[in-house]
Amino acid sequence: MRMYDIIQQKRDGLVLSDEQIRYFVKGYTEGSIPDYQAAALLMAIYFHGMNDHETTTLTLAMAESGELIDLSSINGITVDKHSTGGVGDKTSLIIAPCVAALGYKVAKMSGRGLGHTGGTVDKLESIPGYRTSLDKQEFFDNVNKIGIALVGQSGNLAPADKKIYALRDVTATVGSLPLIVSSIMSKKIAAGSQNILLDVKVGTGSFTPDLKDAVKLAEKMVEVGKLAGRNIAALITNMDVPLGKAIGNSMEIKEACEVLKNQGPCDLTEVCVELSTYMVWLCTNDSYEKCKSRVVQSLNNGTAFNKFRELVIQQGGDVRYIDNLDLFEKTAFSYDVLALEDGFIYSMNTTAIGEVSLMLGAGREKKEDSIDYSAGIYIHAKTGDKIKRGQVLATLYTNKKGILHEAENEYNKAVKISKNAPKEQKLIYQLVK
Repeated sequence: MRMYDIIQQKRDGLVLSDEQIRYFVKGYTEGSIPDYQAAALLMAIYFHGMNDHETTTLTLAMAESGELIDLSSINGITVDKHSTGGVGDKTSLIIAPCVAALGYKVAKMSGRGLGHTGGTVDKLESIPGYRTSLDKQEFFDNVNKIGIALVGQSGNLAPADKKIYALRDVTATVGSLPLIVSSIMSKKIAAGSQNILLDVKVGTGSFTPDLKDAVKLAEKMVEVGKLAGRNIAALITNMDVPLGKAIGNSMEIKEACEVLKNQGPCDLTEVCVELSTYMVWLCTNDSYEKCKSRVVQSLNNGTAFNKFRELVIQQGGDVRYIDNLDLFEKTAFSYDVLALEDGFIYSMNTTAIGEVSLMLGAGREKKEDSIDYSAGIYIHAKTGDKIKRGQVLATLYTNKKGILHEAENEYNKAVKISKNAPKEQKLIYQLVK
C-alpha cells in the first residue's frame, strides 16, 4: 500500500477503504508517513469530505492509536459528557457530581484551557491540593468508592489525534467536519464510557457560530458514536452569551458551588439541569420528566453539593475552600467597567470577552503558559438587560495593573448597546439523538 495512492484517491473524491485509513493513521502516528503527505491527504479530506463509515473508521483508528480505557472494573453504569467548549462553561463541575449523586458512575477525563476557552482541569487545580493526575488504579478505585473522578487526560489517549490536530492547525484544515468529528469522538471513545452526552455549543463563543452548522456537527458525532457502539446523544446549547456570571478559574469554582447549593445564576443552573437530565436519561431510558425531577431533587436536598465535596476530598483538595469560598486567593486589583450609554445590551461577543479574561491572566495563549487562578471577570449585566449610563457592566480582576485600561476598552467593544431590546434567546436549542 502506498500513501501516494491514498492521497490520489481522496483527491479525486473517492471513498477510502478501512485498510487505507488505518494505514494512514498508523503510519503517521509512528512517523513513517511524512508531514507533507499527511497534509496533502488532510487537504483532500477538507475539500471532498468523508462519509459516515469513513469518519467512523478514522475515529476508531485514532482512538486505538493509544491507550483504550477499559471501564469494565467499574461497578455500575458509566456516563460521560463532552462540551465543544466556551466561555464561562463550568458545567462539568456541576453535572458530574449531580449525576454521580444519583448513583451513576462518572469517570471523566477533561482538558486544559487554551485561548479564550477555559479548561475543567485548570479550574479544579485552583482548589489547593486538588490532584488532576491519578494512576489508573486510583482513578478506578475513586469511581467505585464515591461514583466520580475528574482528572486530566491521559498522556497516551488518542496520540494520533494530537499529531493530526497539530498538523491541521498549521495547514488550514481545522474546519473540516469529518476531521472535527474524529478528533472529538476518538478521545471520547478511548475514554471508555458506554453512555456519552455531547454538549454542542452554538454562538459567538463557540467554533460553530451558526445553528445549522452546530446541528450538522452534532448529527455527525452522534452517528459516528452509534456506529462505534456507544449510547449517545447531543444537546445543542447557547454560547452567544457567557454562561453564568463568572469567567476565570477559582471564580468559576465558586459559581459552580453556588449552583450545586441551588443558589447560582438561572442560565447556568438551567443548562446544567438539562445536561444532567439527559445524562440520566441515557443511563436509564426513563421519561424526561422523571429524570429531571431526580436531578432537581439532588440540587435541592444537597446531595449534589455533598458529592462535589467528596470528590475534592478524595482527590486531595482542601475542602475548607469549598465550605468557605472567601478563602480563595483574591487579585491585587479590581476594576469596574461602566456602561457608556443608556439602552439595552443587544449582544455580547463571547469570544472577545473570553479574550479579555485571557489578557487579565485567567487563560493561556500557548500550552506552556502559566495561569493566574484568581484572575477573571464577573459579569453584572448580560444580553437583554436594560442598563443606564454609568451602571457597572462587569468587574475585572487581575494582578496585572497595567492591563486594566486596555481590558476595559476591549470589554466595551465586545458589548453592543442599543435603544431596542433584542429578541429573547434560547438557552437550549434541541436534542440530537
